Amino acid sequence: MYAINQLPRQDIKHSPTGCCPEFQPKDWDDKKFHFEDKLFLKVDTRNFMHIPLNMGKVFRRAMAEIEAAGVSPGDEYIILSYDASPWKGEHFISVKDTVPGGVMVRISGHYMAKVFEGPYKDAGKWYKQLVNCVEEKGKKAKKIYFFYTTCPTCAKVYGKNYVVGFAEVV
Repeated sequence: MYAINQLPRQDIKHSPTGCCPEFQPKDWDDKKFHFEDKLFLKVDTRNFMHIPLNMGKVFRRAMAEIEAAGVSPGDEYIILSYDASPWKGEHFISVKDTVPGGVMVRISGHYMAKVFEGPYKDAGKWYKQLVNCVEEKGKKAKKIYFFYTTCPTCAKVYGKNYVVGFAEVV
């Protein structure tokens, strides 16, 4: 059974790096999630061949707007990233309520999650693996998002770069 709009908790206040919390893959790997009108702030990045060029700047601004509005979801957060094209990335940051002036999006659907570990350049392989995993379970992947659990600096500190693939399933 799916829990509606619930995500595993991440202790963002007690991060050893002071930035990204240490990720716990067991809480996410091979799990099912159900979103029903889950609220997100949508931001876009400029990409070059799927590589974000301005992600740090865009995310810092978005996080400042979320904090100023007092709508951070706390330790139950997620940022879903979608490559709309080789030139544009769309990122959906979970929030508790509307961010004034922000582009707000509600996402609904059933999702299967798979945790991957490795360099970001492997995202194309992970995409294919996730689609295969979904098909092996008799489902079809409608849309694929990635949750990059740590920034590059924190991934170096932790020695692991975990990424969660989220496949909307039908």
